[in-house]
Amino acid sequence: MGQLIVIVAMLALLWLLLIRPARRRQVAQQELLSGIEVGDEILTAGGVYGHIRKIRDDELIVEVAPDVELRVARRAIAAVIPPQDEFDGEDVLDGELIDDDSASGRDADGRNRG
Repeated sequence: MGQLIVIVAMLALLWLLLIRPARRRQVAQQELLSGIEVGDEILTAGGVYGHIRKIRDDELIVEVAPDVELRVARRAIAAVIPPQDEFDGEDVLDGELIDDDSASGRDADGRNRG
């Protein structure tokens, strides 16, 4: 009888630590994939950012740069990037107002400084 209790306890522990979290992740990924729409900004599992232009059965057409489109498997979508509020191109760093170019180490033409 004691061995049966140990086996049941081990199975319950296995379910709590492995199976249940894996199912939650799977459900969350399915919800993410079912909620994507044309125009959404996405991140692929390979680290490529882009905007969805067309949705087909199991693949997406993603624009990664102007006039550059990739065909991506739906299951390769890692995240949907939430839309950011519009801003004027300036950020605050340590209490000082800076523009995006100076924060990135680039000059006004987009070239690296130094």
